[in-house]
Amino acid sequence: MEPTVQQVEDLRTRFLQKLENEGTSDPEGFHPVDLARVKNSDDWLKRFLLHSELDMQLALQLLWDTCEWRKKFGTNEISENNVKIEYLQDGSLFAHNKDKDGKFLLIFKSKKHVKGQRDMEELKRCVVYWFERLERLGNGNQISIFFDMADSGMSNMDMEFIKYLISLFKMYYPDFLNYILVFEMPWILNAAFKIIKSWLPAKAVQKIKFVNKSNLKEYVDPDQALKCWGGLDDYIFTFVPEQRSTVPNDRFDDSKKKVHFADGSPSVEPYPSSFGEAATRSDGSALQNSSLIIHPPDVICFSQKYDELTGTVTLTNNGDKIISYKIKTTSPEKFRVRPSTGILVPAASVTISVVLQPDFQIPALSRDKFLVMNFPVDSADMTTQELAEIWKQTSGKAVEQRRLRCSLSAPGVIKNGNVCGSANSVDADHQVAQLISEVSRLTECQSKLHLEIRRTQKLQWLTIIITLLVGVVLIHFFTEDSHDFSGHVCFPEE
Repeated sequence: MEPTVQQVEDLRTRFLQKLENEGTSDPEGFHPVDLARVKNSDDWLKRFLLHSELDMQLALQLLWDTCEWRKKFGTNEISENNVKIEYLQDGSLFAHNKDKDGKFLLIFKSKKHVKGQRDMEELKRCVVYWFERLERLGNGNQISIFFDMADSGMSNMDMEFIKYLISLFKMYYPDFLNYILVFEMPWILNAAFKIIKSWLPAKAVQKIKFVNKSNLKEYVDPDQALKCWGGLDDYIFTFVPEQRSTVPNDRFDDSKKKVHFADGSPSVEPYPSSFGEAATRSDGSALQNSSLIIHPPDVICFSQKYDELTGTVTLTNNGDKIISYKIKTTSPEKFRVRPSTGILVPAASVTISVVLQPDFQIPALSRDKFLVMNFPVDSADMTTQELAEIWKQTSGKAVEQRRLRCSLSAPGVIKNGNVCGSANSVDADHQVAQLISEVSRLTECQSKLHLEIRRTQKLQWLTIIITLLVGVVLIHFFTEDSHDFSGHVCFPEE
């Protein structure tokens, strides 16, 4: 059912009211481009309503989560200039032609991708690059994913990569998927795709189509299909950079009017793609080299330890000066931080424990932030009171600041700006690992059996040849022997 104008306006109003009443987990708010889309693009909001089957509350949550993810991931800033260009140029993932419904094809050449040989985080950024580029090219129209599985095997089957693709469609690109076309899939990968189907909602499973050269024309016209698929297009892949307009994402402004913000800020602002890179001084200037190394660099991962959710972060003084550090959080009532302040001499390290207090909701954890601050001091011999007094007098000092996000090690959160699975996905991962192990063992057994059969066939042929040779020798022997015998027989004279 198509959303009505009133439903679209209701979703927009609820979103803006929530933004006004609650604010965002990021002090900088949502990205101006995405906020403009919410205010001006009815088509974008319709996609969230369609994806949630007109469930207003679910559509609102999806829209909110999408705007948060896009800001954290730096989605609006992704271009050929800040992704691993080699991954775009190798022809393993590219867009070309359309299906019979007029939807762009995003083609994944499985045989060119070997699991574990690429940086998965960079590969994910390349996927988002293509999603964004095709959204711009098609003005938000759907796309079809084409898995070219010809000549591929177990080493080319990357379940983590496929799960990420599916998660993008489920969580951040609503109503964007037309078909998943799986071409010439080897029988050995059938079981793996059964696991993949379990990650999809029922209506999405119906979009998976297994095709080969004989029936591909049902979904892709021959003039749109590559010759290697049995089509007529002799296209040879060459990466061509996108030609973008000067105002990104202008396609989402249905009104075609310039958007002005109350604070006079521009519609597009530079933004670091991850918090780990967003090291700044207190005056807002960027840092080129920080003397404080933070591990993990941009996220505190919480996991269950005894009866508490605990995360750790390690600080190391990599400079030649004594520094003092301090950790603050957006929700001080929710966390216990030990130690929260201290001093580090050069080359010294400290591991800080962060514990979520009881009675606080775990799902809201991903919205919390921590700010790690540090600046040089003259002495390492300070009392707690002296240290507290110094931090009260930081005005005018060059205080370095690093922001960290919170994430759960398990279900359903955002980690490093990327989609993490749910508890069911964790179980599915275990099943996939077992499945791949069993299939690998089966493949090995099949290879051994094949060698045994070939060896047996060779022995059979050798036995037949030897039998024939022995037969020939025996026949020859008996023939010669009978001649000799007849030549020596004497008959009596009459």
